[in-house]
Amino acid sequence: MKRILVTGAVGQIGSELTLALRARYGGDAVVATDVRMPVEAELRDGGPFEFVDCMDPHHLTRVMQIHQVDTIYHLAALLSAVGELRPLQAWQLNVNGLVNVLEAARQYKCALFFPSSIGAFGPDTPRKRTPQVTIQRPTTMYGVTKVVGEMLCEDYHRRFGMDTRGLRFPGLISYQTEPGGGTTDYAVEIFRQALQHGVYTCYLRADTRLPMMYMPDAIRAMIELMEADPSRLIHRNAYNLGAMDFTPAEIGEAIKKRLPAFHIEYAVDRRRQAIADSWPQTLDDSAAREEWHWAPRYGLDAMVDEMLQRMH
Repeated sequence: MKRILVTGAVGQIGSELTLALRARYGGDAVVATDVRMPVEAELRDGGPFEFVDCMDPHHLTRVMQIHQVDTIYHLAALLSAVGELRPLQAWQLNVNGLVNVLEAARQYKCALFFPSSIGAFGPDTPRKRTPQVTIQRPTTMYGVTKVVGEMLCEDYHRRFGMDTRGLRFPGLISYQTEPGGGTTDYAVEIFRQALQHGVYTCYLRADTRLPMMYMPDAIRAMIELMEADPSRLIHRNAYNLGAMDFTPAEIGEAIKKRLPAFHIEYAVDRRRQAIADSWPQTLDDSAAREEWHWAPRYGLDAMVDEMLQRMH
């Protein structure tokens, strides 16, 4: 039986991933860990929970021993907008924390999932249909930590034969959890403001196109990748992952079709706009589709319909 540990299990991705893993493998098989207690009863009481700080490797390995862990989903990280405000903390958690988890996984022969991001690209990267293998020179500390993370996971796979796997996530949209300080958070906030106030003031320009994904697709992608036949995985540590792309104006128009009184305004945040302008507009995810049969289920219209229905 699989014994899975999730770091950052109280975060935007981790909270939903933990519930999905427990539904698939059983509550007792999935150990949720974080530096804060879950508020949601389902997450707190649906299986084992441990306080784990990834910066404390001894505590991490002790929990792994107790629960006989064989697979780790390492989600503890500082995101892009927050990382620019606290770059040293972003480096310490995103890189040093990953090294601690990699070493623990190596010691206990665990498979490891690491989430990368479109933030791993930069202004020198082709922005349309960004290739799987291309130049990566990000201009944010968050992006730098993601490139380093991809390379560390690749090195541990090559050097030690570790089963490391990862995805480059686009912006993620969820009705269940609050966004965690990323540049694409507007695509979640816009729904809440539309339903509560009928207006949203966006911090990105109207024409800022970015790749996006509805959270159920992202959760399914993580699980499918970790269950995929390892012999087929060529780009195992950083698959481009695509689903949809849109601008604030386009998602605003999609919401307005369903809520005619809604309108969107703009007050551009130069810091977040600069980050968004350095990222891809669309992704070439053919490697994921070919190597482990990735196929998204949600486009813009299906996502907007469900977000409005779930948040109403």
